[in-house]
Amino acid sequence: MSTGWGAPDTAPTRLVLLRHGQTPLSVEGRFAGRGDIPLTEEGRAQAGAAARRLAARPIDAVVSSPLLRARDTAARAAEELGLPVEVDEGFVETDFGAWEGLTFAEARERAPEAVDRWLADPEVGPPGGESFAAVARRVAKARDALVERHRGRTVLVVTHVTPIKLTVQQAVLAPLAALYRMHLDTACLTEVDVFSDGPMLVRSLNDTAHLAPVRDGAGREGPERA
Repeated sequence: MSTGWGAPDTAPTRLVLLRHGQTPLSVEGRFAGRGDIPLTEEGRAQAGAAARRLAARPIDAVVSSPLLRARDTAARAAEELGLPVEVDEGFVETDFGAWEGLTFAEARERAPEAVDRWLADPEVGPPGGESFAAVARRVAKARDALVERHRGRTVLVVTHVTPIKLTVQQAVLAPLAALYRMHLDTACLTEVDVFSDGPMLVRSLNDTAHLAPVRDGAGREGPERA
């Protein structure tokens, strides 16, 4: 595999990764995995702001997680771009199992040993949920299939914290623990170029230039969860 130091010999497929807008659980810093929660009023405004910014860009396709918060965010962008939305199950958020809807502190209070195992080993998931290692394999497979479908094009992917962080982690060849060292605001943009001859290159991370000052809480106690 190429290291990325040399000039790539193909045009990249550009992934414009948009995190969905604010939800009631993101405001409170709660685990939000497969629960089909809606956007808040602020989240809808954030989706609109992102859509207006993206309207000025040459985007060829729109792909969305199947969850409501992502589909509603994607719909705003697709309307501005005049494109259909392609739903892709591979970009759904982590299944947080028994911790769905809890804060990190609540999960630790209820099951401290389970939380410690989860934090220590990416192959361990929450009770009844999905490990980060499993999500990493799922997202990599979905990304490769997307690039095969849209090779050389610019694709807007509307998804969640974990799939975006994993795409960046895989692009820079970092360990899975790097997920705990990234912060993503709601409705932020992250861009990654994928070259057919090997490397992926991160062009931007957590770009919120289109948003008003973020009002979501952002603690440092554990990973982001929505």
